[in-house]
Amino acid sequence: MAGSRTLFRKKLCLKGRIQNRRIIKAMASSTNTADWNSFGRANASQKWRRQSAVMGNDMTQTIVAAARVQSGMRVLDIACGTGEPAISLAALLSGEGEVVGVDISPAPLKIAEERAAQRRLSNITFQQADAHALPFPDNSFDRVTSRLGVMFFSDLPRALSEMRRVLKPKGRAILLVWGPFDQPYFHTTIGTVLRMLPSAVMPESGRKMFALADEDTLTQALHKAGFSQMKAELVTVPWTWMGTPKEVWEYFQDVAVPFASLLQSIPAEQRPEIDEAVLQAIGQYYDGRSIKFTATVNIAVAVK
Repeated sequence: MAGSRTLFRKKLCLKGRIQNRRIIKAMASSTNTADWNSFGRANASQKWRRQSAVMGNDMTQTIVAAARVQSGMRVLDIACGTGEPAISLAALLSGEGEVVGVDISPAPLKIAEERAAQRRLSNITFQQADAHALPFPDNSFDRVTSRLGVMFFSDLPRALSEMRRVLKPKGRAILLVWGPFDQPYFHTTIGTVLRMLPSAVMPESGRKMFALADEDTLTQALHKAGFSQMKAELVTVPWTWMGTPKEVWEYFQDVAVPFASLLQSIPAEQRPEIDEAVLQAIGQYYDGRSIKFTATVNIAVAVK
């Protein structure tokens, strides 16, 4: 068992074919680039790490439950960012299995490694890799997961085909993406900005966040990639921010890369008015200690 595990880890350490620019360009609007590697975003991820972890916990548990991992399984988590659901999956396996988390951006992977180390997890590794050219052999994993990443892939058919390639026969892909735009987290923030700036338009990178919100769109894409037994459903989970409206609005602006160009276009003279309107909108969900948002997501499961 130890020998096979060492061999597997060596295979996973093969140098990936990283094509960072291709994905970033695909997420840009016609005049702006969504920079997922920005120094500011990495710092924001560190600054808000505790609140962010609490906010995303129910969403993470939703995809973990859908993965139905078992002892000894090997799991690949794509676009893992700062570590979820990879870390939760590794903890669930309790050392009896392997989890590999990959992301196109190196900065959040450093945070993921720190989080895994804090939990003393020995069955998880992280590496930079492109979802469109995964650096793993065929039939390597029992599960492939991805939380809030699939909708941004520049070539979705190719990325899904890569997922299927690295899955073992009968292995499962579990993908979680954002549901419709019209939900509290977005309606109160970017929705308020758009309502107060009639001439503003949603950047292409922002529209991509909701490109797979419909269940049929995601299942059809999986079917075209060769998967079978596809099932998708919209699920609403708690999306709670432990803090004030001002903090969550600051957090949103720090990390919401797809909307960066729109936020940066707000005229300076209108900024105070828009900030106040956003805070009022968020305040409807504030109970004095936390902001009780909900999040609607589309979660799909498919079999190789």
